[in-house]
Formats: sequence, structure tokens, C-alpha cells
Amino acid sequence: MADLGISLALIAAIVLLSEAARRATARLFCEDYWIYLVEAVSTFQLCACTHELKLLGEVGRIESYVGLTLTYIMTAVHISTFRCASCNPNGTLENVYRGHISRKAAAALVACQFSAAVVAQFASAWLWTLGLSDLHVQHEKFGFRCFDPISGTLVEAAAVELACAFTVQAAVLHIHKLDEKLRVHAGAAVITLLVYAAGSISGAVFNPVLAFSIQFPCSGHTYLEYCFVYWLGPVLGMSSCILLFEKIIPFLSGKSTTGLDVPAVQKKIQ
Repeated sequence: MADLGISLALIAAIVLLSEAARRATARLFCEDYWIYLVEAVSTFQLCACTHELKLLGEVGRIESYVGLTLTYIMTAVHISTFRCASCNPNGTLENVYRGHISRKAAAALVACQFSAAVVAQFASAWLWTLGLSDLHVQHEKFGFRCFDPISGTLVEAAAVELACAFTVQAAVLHIHKLDEKLRVHAGAAVITLLVYAAGSISGAVFNPVLAFSIQFPCSGHTYLEYCFVYWLGPVLGMSSCILLFEKIIPFLSGKSTTGLDVPAVQKKIQ
């Protein structure tokens, strides 16, 4: 319990410092630069907190219900504090597709995300060297190594990441229909359920930059294999979801509707 308390205190400190940094950048920088700084700070928060949660799960061997509870709480905290940041290259690609940002801005945002993910790796390792808990000391003895996060085949793991990203994107597309007070909890519930259902196969990360921070350093597979699972899978999942809900389903619905009453449609156009 002492180790759990120390880890939770570290996570709380990371969130508070990140929130302070977001507010400071909002006051000191104009919006043209602030959006990149918020993306970097928020991605750091996501990755650093997840490193500590992963340590609790793998080294601390906490009960599954405790891990899922923490996943739910931290997801709700992240959603509530990230503001305009997506902390996910998939979200950035979606904004490019919708014309919200330029390709140049998207490249800069993705660079900020991956830079923050690397910083989170080193920051977490530095915190563990302080030996604040027995878990940190134990992890340091093994050289901060993590082991193969994939329990199934590469195709199975990639399919899981694809399905998870598809589900999250579907939730994002429809969650605005809920009452504003319920949106954060609905999003956290969806992600927690996915972690519960698919976490044992691939870790259920479905975020390329988060996977780069917490999964890529692990032994067991090559970088190209991890790219196949944790990059290609989520990108295809997000893309296929948008294609289904915004292209295929509307096309099929529109075809049946316009075919029934062409004159009425012509009147509207005129």
C-alpha cells in the first residue's frame, strides 16, 4: 500500500505540474505557439502517468480491479485537463482530414507529441532512480527493463489495436450527443472497458505516441514489428471508422433517400 501511495503521489504531482505549465503557457505565449506547447505538455502528462501505472501493474502486481479503477480515474483526469490537445497522432491526422489544420502544423504537432513521449521516458527513469518506493528500487535493479507486451501473434495484436482505435473513434464521433457532464465519464468508461477486454493481448494502447513511449523500449520484438502493431493498427482503425460512419453509411442512406424522391431534392437545391 505504501508503494501504491507513493506512485499515486507522483502521478498527482505530474498532473499538477503539467496543469501549471499549461496555464503559464496560456498567459505567456500567443495562441500560435501555445497550441504546440499544450500538446507537448499534455502528451508528457499522458506518457509519464502511464509509465507509473504500467510499473504498478507489472512490478507492483496490483489487483486487476485496482488497475482498472486507476485507468478510469486517470483517463477522466486526462480528458478533463488536456484542453485542445489530442496527444495522439490519430487525432492530428483527423484534423488534417477535416481541414482544421494544415499539414505543416500537423507535422509540428506530431513532432511535439513524440518529443514529449521521449522526455517522459527519461523523466520516469530519473524519478525511479530516486528510489522513492520499493517498486522503483526493484525496477532499477533490472535496468528499467520491460518485457514483451504482446501475448498473441503480431496479426492478432494489430487487429486488437485496430479494433480499439475503431471503437474509441466511434465513441468520439457520437459522444457529443450525451449531456456535457457525462461525456468525460463516458469516454473514460469506453477506454477502461477496452483495456479490460484487450489489455492482455497487446496492452490496449491504441495511441501511436503513447505506445512509442511505453511499449517500444520493451524487449521481445523489433521496432518494425511494434510499428506494425501500434502504429499501423490504430491508424487503420481510426480511418476505417471515419470511412464507415461518414462515407459508407451516409452514401447508402443517401442513395436510398434520393432514389425515392428526386424532384423534392431538386427543389431544395434550387
